[in-house]
Amino acid sequence: MEFKDFNRRNFIAAVTTTTVATALSSIFPVMGNTKRTSGKLALLGGTPIRAKVWPKWPAMLADDKMMESIIKTTKSGIWSRIQSPTGTVATFEKEYARLTGTNFCVGTGSGTQALSTCVEALGLGPGDEVITSPYSDFGTVSAILTSRALPVLADLDRESFQMDPDEVEKRINKNTRAIIPVHIMGMPCNMEKIMALAKKHNLKVIEDACQVNFARYQGKQVGAIGDLGCFSFQASKQISCGEGGAIIGNDAELMDRCFTVQNHGTNRKGSNVTIGPKYRMNEFEGAILMGQLSSAKERFERRNVNAAYLSSKLKGFKGLVPQKQYEGTESSGYYKYAMSYHKEHFNNVERSKFLKALAAEGINLSPYIARGFHVEPWIDEILNLKEYKTMYSAARLKRYREEMNFPNCDLICNEEMVVLEGSGSLLGSTQDMDDVINAIMKVYENRDKL
Repeated sequence: MEFKDFNRRNFIAAVTTTTVATALSSIFPVMGNTKRTSGKLALLGGTPIRAKVWPKWPAMLADDKMMESIIKTTKSGIWSRIQSPTGTVATFEKEYARLTGTNFCVGTGSGTQALSTCVEALGLGPGDEVITSPYSDFGTVSAILTSRALPVLADLDRESFQMDPDEVEKRINKNTRAIIPVHIMGMPCNMEKIMALAKKHNLKVIEDACQVNFARYQGKQVGAIGDLGCFSFQASKQISCGEGGAIIGNDAELMDRCFTVQNHGTNRKGSNVTIGPKYRMNEFEGAILMGQLSSAKERFERRNVNAAYLSSKLKGFKGLVPQKQYEGTESSGYYKYAMSYHKEHFNNVERSKFLKALAAEGINLSPYIARGFHVEPWIDEILNLKEYKTMYSAARLKRYREEMNFPNCDLICNEEMVVLEGSGSLLGSTQDMDDVINAIMKVYENRDKL
């Protein structure tokens, strides 16, 4: 899949990234530029819509520039960030802060480590409650548990898949200290309402921006709206080094404390001053990141163009509805292109059959997260730990267990969510996007045969 034909300057001359969805919806008619999709389903012996194989992510990033960066670091003998104040990690931190328009960046070994660092740096711990989403990578909850605070979950907005601010407010009590909104799929949360809640109740906000790189909301960089923002560079992410993460922020004192925490409690002057694990990013991770960072924004823009194109084709189609965007959303990281599957418009065909039929056409969508956190065994584990029984009353822990009921999250996980991988697939051509739409429409037209 080549994307060299994408002319960034020409596109931006017509529309900016902030208006791409609106512009494209007026350029392309719904289902336009797609071929007739009637015919026997590939699942039933027909010819697949797509024979091309999607490129593997992140292997497609491994170009000469990245290889040179890795080799240079290997030969230098500087393999740990503490060996040089101007090594690849320090250089990456400065460049990533510049690209995100923030004052400071601290690299970590993963997105989970970034979140854990922030929880500790803000002084959150036993007896404190932190409200977050039941629909995310477990690293979000793990970061709270590592500091022995209590992760309080709030149900989702069914259309956006994001934590519902109204549900968040219901769970705020005298022990609530912070909110961790998760920008799931790379789409910004309703940060206007979340920040209003934080201000009203004097709460800290750590943005789990691990899927978001570069997205903007109401004129602001996502991840720089709350007190701290955390990013991931794990293998599946849009910027990738296998494992890696970063924290961004504008508060010099707080960001300095983040550095100290992730540096096993040792500050920049070398004094051992607090509690902290060793969460340092290494120089090889920095080298891989620096090898791709110069073109990361262009890939981000391409994903937004292709996502807007897909949304324009699906406009008005009730069977698959793209993820809702909150007012003020200017762009998304598009870690995934997410949609709600409504089986009532597919002759009540179950999601699993729909996905199987699509896969036979050469288009692999997935349900993404199988279960919400509220149905996983970690809850019983922590409720029986001595420290939780000591720091939280029996009545609070009993109520905590009883409140693990999130119908919207269950519906999203069990029946509705379908996603197209965003990191690599959304870098394709317009024809690649048309293949996705054609396959969906072919299955829809043959829904009575499934």
